[in-house]
Amino acid sequence: MAKKRKANAKTIRVGIRKQLGYIRRNLRHIKELSRTSSLGLLGKGLYRELLVVSELYRQQRKMHERRLRSVSGRIVSIAQPHVRPIVRGKAGVPTEFGAKVSVSLVDGYCFLEKLSWDPYNEGGEIISHIEEYKKRFGYYPESVHADRIYRTRENRAFCQDRGIRISGPPLGRPPKDREQYRDNLKQALADERDRIAIEGAFGVGKRRYGLGRIKAKLQVTSETSISLTVLVMNLEKSLRVLLLSIFRFLQKGCFFFKIVFKNSEMR
Repeated sequence: MAKKRKANAKTIRVGIRKQLGYIRRNLRHIKELSRTSSLGLLGKGLYRELLVVSELYRQQRKMHERRLRSVSGRIVSIAQPHVRPIVRGKAGVPTEFGAKVSVSLVDGYCFLEKLSWDPYNEGGEIISHIEEYKKRFGYYPESVHADRIYRTRENRAFCQDRGIRISGPPLGRPPKDREQYRDNLKQALADERDRIAIEGAFGVGKRRYGLGRIKAKLQVTSETSISLTVLVMNLEKSLRVLLLSIFRFLQKGCFFFKIVFKNSEMR
């Protein structure tokens, strides 16, 4: 099967069945050897990989017998069993592997709202993010600028009840008043421009801070690397704000001293 340029479904199924048989045979041998010697001799790393391989064999066998295309908690890496495939549907890379992160942006500062290795619908998380915003600052935001996937009826009703303006055009038919219709279009365009900032934050994090190249192997270290990356981005933002304040203060101070010096010359 490996030598064929393009194998059909029947050939692939036969090949998978043979590979599952090889793994079942090896696991049976290991089980027989464990009767005479302890599996603790393998070491912590090898014993962990043995458990991962056993679970991986169980999942693949279930998929093969029931003719399934996916299974809950499917393992795709023995070294990193916590990584899950996430179907994104992008051109060139339809499936991605790694952590899924939800980030909010407030006045240029990033807040890590949710980090998960399992795929989830981010549209249902905006309500919890808004409530977290209230816990953090003590009040609800004036407006929320989010992608189209977040603009569900439930989220719109939640924001409307709390006086929060959510980005995007309103639901229903457009108003008959042309001025109101133009105002709605201008507001939607302005909201979309404000939403670009979060896309830029992701781009800067991947390009400058290595957010798209997390090389940590363990789940805990990967999550720590992602959290530290967001922290460093916020620290640099704070440093830029501090340097700008110092520059403006010195600029005003130099102008003040220049006026005093000129007045002293005139005297």
